[in-house]
Amino acid sequence: MTQHDDQQPAQGVAPATVNALVDLADYQEGSVVSRTVIDKRAGTVTLFAFDRGQGLSEHTAPYDATVYILEGEALITIDGVPIRAAQGQMVIMPANDPHALKAEERFKMLLIMIRS
Repeated sequence: MTQHDDQQPAQGVAPATVNALVDLADYQEGSVVSRTVIDKRAGTVTLFAFDRGQGLSEHTAPYDATVYILEGEALITIDGVPIRAAQGQMVIMPANDPHALKAEERFKMLLIMIRS
């Protein structure tokens, strides 16, 4: 269930608590794991854990999306141009530009999307 009001979703992270983001989603063999951190009308924050060889196929989004790499290294392709981003680095994927992500090795990322 996706919730777009000011209530925290059931799978979200409790407000006013301290959390180590990298520990909020575990790798699963052959999978991409996601965990919603915040889901509000204004935008979303989602944690992803990609197993080696996994990815998100090319798609577009109507808003800019920021990817922050928490662990490992991601191969991000934006409008046909490959970009490598490693732990501690971020990439802004522009609205309406086709983009894809691939894990040549395991990685975790935080995806921040603001809907305005």
